[in-house]
Amino acid sequence: MIRFENVSVRYGDGAAPTLQGIDLTIPEGELVLLVGPSGVGKSTLLGAVSGLVPHFTGGTLTGRVTVAGRDTRTHKPRELADVVGTVGQDPLAHFVTDTVEDELAYGMESLGLAPAVMRRRVEETLDLLGLAELRDRPIATLSGGQQQRVAIGSVLTPHPEVLVLDEPTSALDPAAAEDVLAVLQRLVHDLGTTVLMAEHRLERVVQYADQVLLLPDGVMGPPAEIMTVSPVHPPVVALGRLAGWSPLPLTVRDARRRSADLRARLAGRAPGAGAPVGGPAGLLPHPAPSRNWGLRPQTPGPQTPPTPRGVGGPPDGLKSRPSPRTADPADTGSATPGREAAAQSGPGAVAPGDQPSTSPRRGFGKGWGGGIGLFRRRTRPRATAPAPTTPLVDVRALGVRRDRVEALRRVDLQVEAGETVALMGRNGAGKSTLLSALVGIVAPTSGAALVAGRTPHRTDPRELIRHVGLVPQEPRDLLYADTVAAECSAADTDAGATPGACRALVSELLPGVADDTHPRDLSEGQRLALALAVVLTGRPPLLLLDEPTRGLDYAAKARLVAHLRELATAGHAIVLATHDVELAAELAHRVVILAGGEVVADGPTAEVVVSSPAFSPQVAKILAPQPWLTVEQVREAL
Repeated sequence: MIRFENVSVRYGDGAAPTLQGIDLTIPEGELVLLVGPSGVGKSTLLGAVSGLVPHFTGGTLTGRVTVAGRDTRTHKPRELADVVGTVGQDPLAHFVTDTVEDELAYGMESLGLAPAVMRRRVEETLDLLGLAELRDRPIATLSGGQQQRVAIGSVLTPHPEVLVLDEPTSALDPAAAEDVLAVLQRLVHDLGTTVLMAEHRLERVVQYADQVLLLPDGVMGPPAEIMTVSPVHPPVVALGRLAGWSPLPLTVRDARRRSADLRARLAGRAPGAGAPVGGPAGLLPHPAPSRNWGLRPQTPGPQTPPTPRGVGGPPDGLKSRPSPRTADPADTGSATPGREAAAQSGPGAVAPGDQPSTSPRRGFGKGWGGGIGLFRRRTRPRATAPAPTTPLVDVRALGVRRDRVEALRRVDLQVEAGETVALMGRNGAGKSTLLSALVGIVAPTSGAALVAGRTPHRTDPRELIRHVGLVPQEPRDLLYADTVAAECSAADTDAGATPGACRALVSELLPGVADDTHPRDLSEGQRLALALAVVLTGRPPLLLLDEPTRGLDYAAKARLVAHLRELATAGHAIVLATHDVELAAELAHRVVILAGGEVVADGPTAEVVVSSPAFSPQVAKILAPQPWLTVEQVREAL
């Protein structure tokens, strides 16, 4: 069905080709999974199948790619549309129409199918992907995961012979991902559809694959064989390697059958101190709501800044609100006793003699270590008991309505300095809306939200961005420079950081990104790493992350987790909305589950995720009822 003959792809005058010497054959009716680190050419290989590479992306393709006997060098993408259906990493770039039902029908209309056939296939797809309730909804009002399901459905309705999918489950909740993968498996088994898919969350998909293609080597084989040598592998495989199981298990069921000896070795032990099984030091696992809002903010100095840049993509009427991503240029001189006292009181404290900076762009204030923040710590007699702490985030009975949809209903949430909280729940549960409310992009319709004692939607954005930073689902919304180097230089300047600080973060999260690369030419994972580095350079007291691991391989995710742990240890609060249960298990002190805009669970990570099969990590399922969540915990115990 698909044949690559010594295929290489080079973009521009790049020193090295993105793909080199790929030679393989993919038979009809196979589900082939592409794996490999971020930036090794997975998206480029998928684009070569659909003809987008090089007809749309540019670059030079040597060798030959044929799909159903058609040479992609002489057949443009529109001439392959009846054979190949493609869903890229960015669903928004895929849409043509305004509503869900129209989008599902558009591809069939383009191919001239009969109206009766179109009607039947639209209904089938709505039911298969759980989209029936969304059929009349404007696509722009959907969550990222809902948009991804619509994009997948729009390529299923024409019934192509080949499906090319780039990170198809990256924005889906666990249950929705299983539904989509079950549909793909049914198409492969029942209709003989050939599926070529790139995915970083291998714990979701590897058991469905007939073959695995490992890049950049171009080696293809059965999943069990490739996983023995692959540098990227799911937790079940990592646990199998650690335990010495052979052959390696690919599913939780296989691993549980072999885990008796491992459980016996772990009996009587508990996860070590590094495990996120409660709140950070000095915090209760369930922080009690605090009404002590008596601390008064510092009076800011005169502000004469330029207009800050915006987040990008907020609802109409809010586009003038800037992105809360900046870091406040602050004094970087040597520490003084006053500064040390401020540092010990966390990122919300101001050292005596310091004045908060008023930079409006990417600056948040150095927070921890820099002594710049929101509150001045009052001097108290030694005999006086310490005052109760004020939560950095205090949300009470928050309600948000977006058009006809009640996105949030009576949400209560408190987050302390130094705490990491994971927001989880099905697509459309209100996670991104809650993050948007915390940066003032959306205004509450009821209740209240306070961030560092301020009401976000009523606070001057130039003041708010000193206290909170947001990395949205679409990292390109934060990037406007022409090169990676220029973007990093601007981030350093805005944050008042040492030159090269942002670039060092990019290299730490995802090595190999060239300075002269345009951000739009990066892979989704590389673009996310750049956006994360830009915001993390500012070290904001409160960091909000919306799906921060989309497009990141396991190694990059581990580096991100290590950096976020350092920030949390230093007193920064982190709130992340994620469907990545493995990330929540590794990083979060607490997990808050949303459903229908309401909080249905809020507690320590170990308690919440283990009690929910949908949000439980692979290690917890394998070793239950023992309290292990991650492979790293098991490795330390052994």
